[in-house]
Amino acid sequence: MKKSFYSHGKLLLTAEYLVLDSVEALALPTKKGQWLFIEENDSNCIEWKSFDHEGHIWFDTKINLPLEITAETENTEQPVLSDEEGLGITETLLEILTEAKKLNPNFLSSEKGYAIETRLEFDREWGLGSSSTLINNIAQWAKVDAFLLLEKSFGGSGYDIAAAQHELPILYKRTEGKPILKEINFDPSFKEYLFFVYLNQKQDSKASIKHYQSLPLKDFDTAAKSVSEITYKLIDCSSIEEFEELLNTHEEIISKIIKTETVKSRLFSDYPRSIKSLGGWGGDFVLATGKKADMDYFRKKGYTTIIPYYEMVL
Repeated sequence: MKKSFYSHGKLLLTAEYLVLDSVEALALPTKKGQWLFIEENDSNCIEWKSFDHEGHIWFDTKINLPLEITAETENTEQPVLSDEEGLGITETLLEILTEAKKLNPNFLSSEKGYAIETRLEFDREWGLGSSSTLINNIAQWAKVDAFLLLEKSFGGSGYDIAAAQHELPILYKRTEGKPILKEINFDPSFKEYLFFVYLNQKQDSKASIKHYQSLPLKDFDTAAKSVSEITYKLIDCSSIEEFEELLNTHEEIISKIIKTETVKSRLFSDYPRSIKSLGGWGGDFVLATGKKADMDYFRKKGYTTIIPYYEMVL
């Protein structure tokens, strides 16, 4: 019998970086996510194929049961991974599966094998959570806590796992135990003036976290209080003008904390409306405000992946 599991992608609207230190954040599940399909067989191994959003196999490997890497990674379609990259992904996958088994010893305990497919609905370069959706799907399959599985494998704040599991925007707070999260009604009346722009490069989340954690957090308490206030004001915001002012203030606060110039000052200084980084600064998507005609500003600069808010967010 074929089993299937699904997880939503994610965007982090507020408290990027600070969410790691238990500042409440506003996370947005995306309409597109990732599927995991599992079918038992008698192969005594895991035959794993990962498909991208265009239906091409981008990763293909075989793992013997009990868990161990048993074969060179095969990459059968574009984009092609090098042998080293493929083996690295296999090792990462093996680590996730092994940690899941530690959390649930009954996981993968039968003498069966498995034919497994993952299918992304978004471009894996977009940074919408190809890893977090995978971890959440494996956690569902293994019947373990996805937040614990993330902590034992990739690490991070866990907001992306929360987004993977929900159909509505979420207020998320990391804690030492179970994170605190709450579904909210965040549906801006002016969302026709909001759109997402892909910066043509994927941000390395682990590198972003490492950079942040290396910094002396001067005035952290003040920044944390201000960002928390902005989060709640954004939720209740009824005008695009107020929304833009809040986004601009948030960008200035994080810029000072992480000692990095804002994406607007770095790339779009002459854009008349607001632009806000989402998640780790330096890549993936930004949120921009403006009319449909304002999208041409970004296209002329070579940023052609532009998605209206209502097409991206649940």
